[in-house]
Amino acid sequence: MRSLVLGGARSGKSRLAEGWLLNLAADSPCHYIATADRAHNDAEMSARIQHHQLQRDSRWQLQESPLDLAGCLRRLNNPGAFVLIDCLTLWLANALQAQCWDQERDALLGAVGAFKGELIMVSNEVGLGVVPMGELSRRFVDESGRLHQLLAAEVERVVFVAAGLPWVMKGQPF
Repeated sequence: MRSLVLGGARSGKSRLAEGWLLNLAADSPCHYIATADRAHNDAEMSARIQHHQLQRDSRWQLQESPLDLAGCLRRLNNPGAFVLIDCLTLWLANALQAQCWDQERDALLGAVGAFKGELIMVSNEVGLGVVPMGELSRRFVDESGRLHQLLAAEVERVVFVAAGLPWVMKGQPF
C-alpha cells in the first residue's frame, strides 16, 4: 500500500509514519529515504537532522537521496519492501534549486505508480497560510500543493497530522 502523510512542521508526522511502518514491517528491515541535502553550515538544520537520526532504531536502513528520488525508489521496489520517504518538501526545494523540478516530479510520480511494496511518503503541508511575497516562495508553495494533489490521487491512503494526531483523509487507518 502507498500512503501520503501530510502535516505542518513539528506536527508529529514523521514520528507517526516511522511508527506505522515499523509496526507493518514486524521484524523486516525498513528503508528510510532521507531527502535533506547536507546542512551546509546551518546549525539549526544540522540539529534537525541529528534529532531525526537519534530517534531511529537499528531496523532502519538509511538511503540519502536529495535528488533522483525516483531512482532510489525504483531500486527498492519489490513486493516485500518497506520504505519511508522523509520528506518530499525538502526534496522539492532541492529540485527547484537544481532547476530539474519538472523531470524529478514526473519521474517520482512514475516510480510511485509502479511501487509494489509498502510505501509511506512524508511531506509538509505548506498551503494553509498566506500567499508568500517572493516569487520563489510562491513557486515552492504552488509546486508543493500540485505534487500533493497528484500523489493523493495516486496513493491508497492520505493522512493529515496535527498535534501528533492523525486524520485519515483517504483510505483506511493504519
